[in-house]
Amino acid sequence: MTEREQFESWHDSFLAPWALHERDSGGREYPQDEHPYRTSYSRDRDRIVHCSAFRRLDYKTQVFVPHEQDHYRTRLTHSLEVAQIARTLARALRANEDVCEAVALAHDLGHPPFGHDGEAVLDELMAEHGHFEHNRQSLRVVEHLEHPYPQFRGLNLTWAVRCCLAKHSTRYDAPAGAAFDACRQAPLEGQLVDLADEIAYTSADTADALAAGWIAHEHLLELALYRRAWETAAAAMPQASPVHKRIRACGNLLALLTDNALAATAQTLGRLNPADCRAVMDAPAKLAGLNENLRRELDQLQQFLMEKVYLHPKGQASKDQARRSLRELFLAFIAHPEELPDRYRRRIDQQGPHRVVCDYVAGMTDRFCILEHRRICGGSGSSPDQNAAE
Repeated sequence: MTEREQFESWHDSFLAPWALHERDSGGREYPQDEHPYRTSYSRDRDRIVHCSAFRRLDYKTQVFVPHEQDHYRTRLTHSLEVAQIARTLARALRANEDVCEAVALAHDLGHPPFGHDGEAVLDELMAEHGHFEHNRQSLRVVEHLEHPYPQFRGLNLTWAVRCCLAKHSTRYDAPAGAAFDACRQAPLEGQLVDLADEIAYTSADTADALAAGWIAHEHLLELALYRRAWETAAAAMPQASPVHKRIRACGNLLALLTDNALAATAQTLGRLNPADCRAVMDAPAKLAGLNENLRRELDQLQQFLMEKVYLHPKGQASKDQARRSLRELFLAFIAHPEELPDRYRRRIDQQGPHRVVCDYVAGMTDRFCILEHRRICGGSGSSPDQNAAE
């Protein structure tokens, strides 16, 4: 037996019946030889980590513009946090950690610059050309836009990982990909990433907003979920400074959500006892989730974040400038496609100018978008540095 076969044998003995086993991968669109010591799912994860779209997440806005402070989350750090939480849930539930990590690291590859504001602008500009949604774009990135192999386009990921990406669904993500509609639900691993995504951005956005001074600790205490997290922190470290208690409270917020997600999902799995991953995908509803009480408390906190953080007046000026820059740059490329790199320009006849320009602009980092806008449109916005890359 090869090292990979030995690992697969051990892995099969550990994984629960409802997990994605190696035999459930669905294969790759373009057949490739097996690796001597890496499973197909670990190869998927590695292909994602090494692709250019993943590297560009390092300078894409999560909520707070990254160059304004050096400690705010970016799309990259968010993706790493989602992966950490998803792996924790997967291990405890005997699901496939490699699948969870691969999906978590790839779930935001399609996000454009400037966060959801950039997404809204691109969707408006693409209204008559197929629209734009970052979840669908993530699937497009791994299936078409990344091009590391001369024989075919895309990363050639397994069907199972692509299904999880296509079915990714949270408050801010819509499922994508008609090719996967035969499955009602994502595999359990995909559902765990959905949960981890919510847990990660809720706790992180709360922490970043507190650090930025956009929300007050006293107002958060009016929310049951945060109040419980704070009380736990205060009881554990009564002599600590308020800053350290707030840091611990945000950590407790993550822990409360993760603990509940684990307990509620384990209870559902124990009650339904799905025979295999197909039973999970054919279920009428997701099997991974929170209990009803905590879901209500989480919804309350997320609504608070929407009103007090995502729509905060301090962010509107920079958001308005970002929207304007993105729109002007998009329209400039439509009017002057000769400004596009050759590899994009060659696709226009087949895919149309709007989709090609959308692909190019959506792949930009915030800083590269700023520099390109300045170069092509004469924009005056400042750039954090001059080392931008496509």
